[in-house]
Amino acid sequence: MEKPSGTPSRLLVRRYGTVSRLSTGEGIGTVKDGEAATGRAASRPKRSDARRNEKALLDAAAAVFVRSGVEVPVRDIAAEAGVGTATIYRHFPTRADLIIGVYRHQVEACAEAGPALLASGPTPYAALAAWIDLFVDFLVTKHGLAAVLQSDNAGFETLHAYFLDRLVPVCSDLLAAATASGEIHTDVEAYALMRGVGNLCIGAETPSPHYDARELVRVLIAGLRGTG
Repeated sequence: MEKPSGTPSRLLVRRYGTVSRLSTGEGIGTVKDGEAATGRAASRPKRSDARRNEKALLDAAAAVFVRSGVEVPVRDIAAEAGVGTATIYRHFPTRADLIIGVYRHQVEACAEAGPALLASGPTPYAALAAWIDLFVDFLVTKHGLAAVLQSDNAGFETLHAYFLDRLVPVCSDLLAAATASGEIHTDVEAYALMRGVGNLCIGAETPSPHYDARELVRVLIAGLRGTG
């Protein structure tokens, strides 16, 4: 669950008192300590249209980060989203804001999908398998952010704990439901399962026609149905 090949070199973080300056390919941005943990300082509640616009920007940024890395020019993200660069900067004044926003957006989408899949899926096991597939998609984005998230910015350090706090309980609930339904027979813990999935995805960092991480993950999940 760490670094894929082709991950861009991490951003340089320079600290000036209570302000961190992030040097990127597009100049210097600033983010105050503490703001990074939430992606920005506290602000007024956003209108529904503003939230939709921000979600569209985050989806576009995530897609571009996966393809080209986190140091991609902002104009490429704007083009993906179909907006001007000024719109990107209005929502995310610094690259740090954008990176944190993408990470948190992806975590929240994965967390919210768990209960929804459990409620709408044909069986709890099907919900678990579908959620793990979404988790694999999330890991692809997470790998793209790996280098910068390992910088010495204190705000970035809190994101891993946030990731665990939000996603481990979701996976645990799905495992418990599939176990209660009699579809799986295992005492594997959610964190161990997620770690195993992550390790299989790491193997995909070196492209090979003989290595299909997603197929191996499906084999792993199917193995949970073994008789106890």
